[in-house]
Amino acid sequence: MSKQIFIFDTTLRDGEQVPGCQLNIDEKVMIAKRLDELGVDIIEAGFPVSSPGDFKSVEAVSKVVQNATVCGLTRAVKNDIEVAAEALKHAKRPRIHTGIGSSDIHIKHKFNSNRDGILERAVDAVKYAKIFVEDVEFYAEDAGRADLEFLARLTEAVIKAGATVVNLPDTTGYLLPTVMYERISYLMNNVPNVDKAILSMHCHNDLGMATANTIAGVQAGARQVEVTINGIGERAGNTSLEEVAMTLKVHKELDCYTNIKSEMLYPLSKLVEDTMRMPVQSNKAIVGRNAFAHSSGIHQDGFLKNAENYEIMTPQSVGVDKSDIVLTARSGRHALRHRLAILGFNIAKNEADGIYNEFLELADRIKEVNDKDLVDLMKELVVEV
Repeated sequence: MSKQIFIFDTTLRDGEQVPGCQLNIDEKVMIAKRLDELGVDIIEAGFPVSSPGDFKSVEAVSKVVQNATVCGLTRAVKNDIEVAAEALKHAKRPRIHTGIGSSDIHIKHKFNSNRDGILERAVDAVKYAKIFVEDVEFYAEDAGRADLEFLARLTEAVIKAGATVVNLPDTTGYLLPTVMYERISYLMNNVPNVDKAILSMHCHNDLGMATANTIAGVQAGARQVEVTINGIGERAGNTSLEEVAMTLKVHKELDCYTNIKSEMLYPLSKLVEDTMRMPVQSNKAIVGRNAFAHSSGIHQDGFLKNAENYEIMTPQSVGVDKSDIVLTARSGRHALRHRLAILGFNIAKNEADGIYNEFLELADRIKEVNDKDLVDLMKELVVEV
């Protein structure tokens, strides 16, 4: 089995479905270029049939991306596929991503159909897409809640029809990681032609387990992950690109790799945050403001002695300049002396306790003490610089 995990980025398609995060063509092109530089393998540029603007965006992205495959989403509808093929005609490596619902809930209540009818439509869509491009990905929407035996039949059928990738979305973010592992393992062991295609993870974060489910799928044999920058997407969002990339990088025992240039993660996160007007929460893993910040005295003391005590990756490895020691009423003497030394203050041992007590009173009043606050405090205490 290949050790490479292919990164399929859908920031410009699924990520853009967040209310208020719509991008114009120039913004999409700008982000697509950065994703290409980042090292993603596939960029899902949009849903071409959905609007003239989305068609033009996919077309524009197709013209500028140099390395990654450019992908367009469709339903299992001939016109959708034709429109996507037209939008992708300038791409160096085009991919059509077509599919249909696979759970009984979707089959009955969304398509008013039955399993045999869905199977036929799926196969027909893949075969039709193959007329236009060699690289066809099939998505089995709501695969997380689909009957497993039917999902295996469907996977086998679309691979036989020519699908190069089969996407098995946990569309509603329903699954537990252990269940995801079992389901992907079942498909790996019960689909006879599974070696002819790549299985892909597309997990949503409704229960906060998108990254965990994605990694579980990888452990079971999936070799493509569908992700977004900052984990943006429908409802509670998609799997976060930066979380998956760094999990695979940090956990050597997984014995997998990606082509992601991790030092670009934080700058690209900021670009997406600013362009899409979607603030990143402070405690967001990898790229949040507090991801490399330490405020507890116990943590600060351990960090200052050896960063590995509290950091499993360096901030520089994801493009952050340095870790941050945040001074609050929870901070200890070691952190205070460290910051004062940086500011040039020489403190005698007999002065340390008094200065620390004054610092705590200040921190209780203003919550977070910055460098200016410290300088002002030290001037009040008449400590020589």
